[in-house]
Amino acid sequence: MTSTTSTSPLVLATYPTPAGEAHAAITPEDGVVRLFGWLDAEANVARLAPALAARGIEEGEGPASVRDAVARYTAGDLDAIDAIAVDQPGGEFFTAAWTAMRRVRPGHPVTYTELATAAGRPAAVRAAASACARNRVALVVPCHRVVRTDGGLGGFYYGLEIKRALQDHEARAAA
Repeated sequence: MTSTTSTSPLVLATYPTPAGEAHAAITPEDGVVRLFGWLDAEANVARLAPALAARGIEEGEGPASVRDAVARYTAGDLDAIDAIAVDQPGGEFFTAAWTAMRRVRPGHPVTYTELATAAGRPAAVRAAASACARNRVALVVPCHRVVRTDGGLGGFYYGLEIKRALQDHEARAAA
């Protein structure tokens, strides 16, 4: 995990994505994305961990590396987001599930059951779904690539329209 001892405000950057405009909260001292989502800016910021939220928010562009990676992903280079550093609070299983999500190939969704297995706890299907729901850095930790066993979308914190748009973008670009 990355240190958050600085007191400088987080940078809130807005990026176009295949699913519409998204906001990212980034710690300026290390360029780590702490939040990425499609709610309005205020609602996104409300999801930050309290210690990070206490630092305040300053609108900006964010680091060129993040800006460029999101732009390349949007243009069809689906692996571009793999280089973005992220950090979010969570216990051992959630951390394992988020790591497993980053290994799911674009255009090849996995089920919640497969995610639980990849995270090391095959019986923890509901916990895998909770890891998706509590993921604060969607897109970069691609919980939109996790679906129900029957192939249905399941849930998505930002709405099923966003999840479908991301999956459709990845299916087209991965083909």
